[in-house]
This record gives sequence, C-alpha cells and structure tokens, in this order.
Amino acid sequence: MQWKADWGLRARMGLTMFLLFALYIVFFAAIWAYTGGSIVIAAMLIGGFSFVQYFYSDKLALRSMGAKTVSEEDYPQLHAQVARLSQQANLPKPKVAVADDRVPNAFATGRNQRNAAVCVTTGLLKQLNDDELEGVIAHELAHIKNRDVMVMTIASFLSTLAFMIVRWGAIFGGGRNRQGGGIIVAILISLVVWIISYILIRALSRYREYAADRGAASITGKPDALASALMTISGEMEKIPTNDMRDEAEMNAFFIIPISKGSIAKLFSTHPPTEKRIEQLNQLSAEMSGR
Repeated sequence: MQWKADWGLRARMGLTMFLLFALYIVFFAAIWAYTGGSIVIAAMLIGGFSFVQYFYSDKLALRSMGAKTVSEEDYPQLHAQVARLSQQANLPKPKVAVADDRVPNAFATGRNQRNAAVCVTTGLLKQLNDDELEGVIAHELAHIKNRDVMVMTIASFLSTLAFMIVRWGAIFGGGRNRQGGGIIVAILISLVVWIISYILIRALSRYREYAADRGAASITGKPDALASALMTISGEMEKIPTNDMRDEAEMNAFFIIPISKGSIAKLFSTHPPTEKRIEQLNQLSAEMSGR
C-alpha cells in the first residue's frame, strides 16, 4: 500500500493552526490584563512558555511518563524494528524510549521529523507479538510523518496555560479584583480560550488517529496486525485499576489508545472509538488483499 498525503488531515491542521493563532492573540490580551497592563511581562510570559514547549516538548512528555531514552544494547530488537520501519516510512530514525509502566501504550513526541521520539511502555512490549508491535510503532511514525505531533503540542500547551490562568486567578485573584477587575477579564478570556482549544484538540485528535492508522497500514502493509494490537491494548486497559491510570490521563491526546473509562469519558475522548478504527483497518486489509 503506497503512502498518500492525507489532505483532509492537512486541511484540519491548517485550520487548527489558524484558529490557534487567533487564540494566541486573544490569550495575549488575557495575560496583558492579568499582569496589570504590562505588554513586556505578557510578551515574556507567552514567549518563554512557547520557547520551552516548542524546544523541550519531547523531554517534558517523556519525563511526565517516567520514560527514558534507551540504547540499542538495552533494547536491540526494539531499535531494529524502529529503524526498519523508519526506513520504510522514509523518515529519520527517531529516539527510542521506554516507560516502565504496566499500562500497554505508546506515543510519539517532538517538534519535527528530525527531533522526534517514539515511546512504548513495558506493558506494551509484554502484551504484543512482533507484528502487532510493529503496527503500533508504524502508527506512531505516521504521526511523525504527518507532522501532527507539533500541532497537538501547540494546542495542548495553549489549553494547559489557559487552564492554569483560570485556576490561579480563581484562587489568588481577590486582591486584583478590587483594583479594577482585570483578573476577572483575564479569567473569562482564559476560560473561553481553554474551552475552544479543548474542542480543537479533540476534533483534530480524532481525525489524526484515523490518518495514523491508515499511515501504519501503508508502512507495514499489515493493517490486520494493527487491528489486532488495538484489540489487545483495549482489552488490557479494562483490567487496569482506575487509580493507576489517573496520573497518565493528561497524555491522552498523544497515546495510541486513551486512558479513560465510562460513557462520559468516551464522549469527550481524544480518540475515535476503537471499534471504528478496527473497522477501518479491516476494510483496508480487504482492499489490499483484493477481496
């Protein structure tokens, strides 16, 4: 199956970036109000956070999962799989990381194709066979090739920062309110920014998962292997206690399958239903086999 550019994904990423640019302008106004009308301080805050998020997003993501970059000596088979699949995807080999976690999952991070990392958990390595693992790795490489990781990183950064302004303002904003109500304006604007960025993340994230599944099928030529991996991972997720999953839920938008349970969690999930993804992969498998 030949790799094809997903223009639907590109159009959605372009629209998302345009709307995020507009949100940044609005959010700058919120920071400006929060800092008492200081443009310099507002610019320094936005610029500083943006710089850290852009250049250190991969390290922050890996650290949040307790993941460590591993060498070929420690994980020779994993490195060999990543190297081979990267070559098939016409990508530079990303850094390889492993998180000591029984929750079976994987994610890709990094600001571009030359500064990317693919992380898998020890739980994933134990649960999947070689073909299934290659399907998951190919899925993460498809995210890197589609360049949607950077867009999601920017969107997640804006959402997180806006939420922090809302929370901090609600806790510490009493004094500033008496000085002119600037904090209330900042909280309201930040709340709107957070809601819109939240919606943008989920709208783009669901489509990009379908695109990455199709990309994985193109890279490996085995969509049925990824479908099998998704079924295995989804089944294992149900066995993990909710308390053990809470600390990692903030990375949901980047995981191959989100850490969530219940009908409400599925309604606001960053991912499409696993059943729909498997159905698409089964259709691709039928097309590739000529059935």
